[in-house]
Amino acid sequence: MDNATIARVLLEIADLLEIGGGNPFSVRAWRRAARTVHELSRPLAAMVEARVDLTTLPGIGREIARQIRELVTTGEAQRLTELEREMPATVGDLMRLDGVGPKRARKLYDALGIRTVTDLRSAIQRGAVEQLPGFGAKTVAAMLRSLDRPRSTVRFRLADAEPIIDELLEWLRGCTVIERVEVAGGFRRREETAGDITILALCDDSNAAIRRFTSFAGVFRIAAREDNRASVILASGLHATLHIVTRTVWGTELHRLTGNEAHVAAVSARIGTASVHADTEAAVYRAAGMAFVPPELREERGEVEAARQNALPRLIGIADIRGDLHMHSNWSDGRDSIETMVRGCIGRGYRYMAITDHSPAIAVARGLSPERLERQWNEIDRVRREHPAIRILRGMEVDILGDGSLDMPDSHLDRLDLVIVSVHSGMRMPKRRMTERILRALEHPRVDILAHPTGRLINEREPYDIDLEAVLRAAAERGVAVELNARPHRLDLRDVHVRLARDLGCRIVIDTDAHGVNGLRYMKYGIDQARRGWIEPRDVINASSPGELERWLRRPRTGRS
Repeated sequence: MDNATIARVLLEIADLLEIGGGNPFSVRAWRRAARTVHELSRPLAAMVEARVDLTTLPGIGREIARQIRELVTTGEAQRLTELEREMPATVGDLMRLDGVGPKRARKLYDALGIRTVTDLRSAIQRGAVEQLPGFGAKTVAAMLRSLDRPRSTVRFRLADAEPIIDELLEWLRGCTVIERVEVAGGFRRREETAGDITILALCDDSNAAIRRFTSFAGVFRIAAREDNRASVILASGLHATLHIVTRTVWGTELHRLTGNEAHVAAVSARIGTASVHADTEAAVYRAAGMAFVPPELREERGEVEAARQNALPRLIGIADIRGDLHMHSNWSDGRDSIETMVRGCIGRGYRYMAITDHSPAIAVARGLSPERLERQWNEIDRVRREHPAIRILRGMEVDILGDGSLDMPDSHLDRLDLVIVSVHSGMRMPKRRMTERILRALEHPRVDILAHPTGRLINEREPYDIDLEAVLRAAAERGVAVELNARPHRLDLRDVHVRLARDLGCRIVIDTDAHGVNGLRYMKYGIDQARRGWIEPRDVINASSPGELERWLRRPRTGRS
């Protein structure tokens, strides 16, 4: 049982507790435990098997640890079973819809017996929902819009799909007759979500390779089987297809099955009608008279013409990153101390970093008052003395309040090395008001970075309504950097918006927004997203040298506070 599955069960428990009016502290405990599990670098099932004391993990108490052990060993969690006797776990899916929170989800279940989103659509269509107390026409319209958005139960966030796919690839590579295995498709292009996984195997014995593939422990059902291809549905819900190819066409098939349809067609058109049998992808692009196109760019967004002119960007890589400028410690809602976060950054070879805990408006995150912020500075000063090899910036993630003002007095903003601003409340504002709110915040002369600019959570929450281009133009004009938040459930900005920001002249910051030292590993997902957005090292603030960063922080500032 993988970490993503365990975390999903913990979240289902939290959802049902919240819908049932459970203790808010208990609900938060289950959610925090789910986040801990999700961010673990080690398989939790292996820790259970090794009899590791799970209560040593942040946010996992004795009862939650017991439920995790039971889930891993039996496949069921007693707490979830108990809660499902009162209402099915699918009721929790209703909370993902606009206009539906825990109280409304409970009312829909109690009053109308609505268990699933399908039930809800039917009830809306017959007018039953609008007649419930507390459900007006606007609320029902918002719910219906959410239902009409394309949703798939098998689209996994990239970071959730990755360990499942890695395990399958490792299993295939353990087969002696398979010479080489590569994943292709959208996963290789590093799309932010994954559903259908395409895998290539270089093998002369297709029957043996397919037997190995279909005998993987994670296979739930064999969907199709042919001479050189097989498809399965994994227990996680992912669909995977294995293609068996020979050495002479390895490059041809890897290219064909990696790029999207438009990219492959555009490259094929340059080659002509004659088929190319190539053992490498580079040979395919040479035949088309083009430079090699990195997988992340194969979306037919101008990369074919750029490759023809040898004008592709020199994409950023993880080795280009010199520091992380957005992270949280246990002074607010982070799990680890400043010292631990610093050691984690040093371990990654970073030259600089910033501690950026929340401002006081985020009470649930234990945001820092001006007085607590000053006390934190004393601790940062102490840690600085003990770790002179890395530059530790005094920063803060400051909330943009409803009127666009900042949640910290100027007297304290002026003493920070780095000011990040972001929206965490009032996300349903009309487009014009939300845009004006953020534009006003960007006018403050102390603002350095706009964090997670659209507020979206992948598969959970839509972006807030905003004129993003106007915001990006203002950021570029004012010299404010725009964050590409690398946390897997955010990846905010989207790839196309990252490219738009670059084209408008914005500097980019790729940050992990880590809430614990394990979260620092998320940088690679931000790099993936940046590469899809055509980002080069020169576009990224935290790919700068320490001296260049210092000069940027001291840039001339104008505006109003």
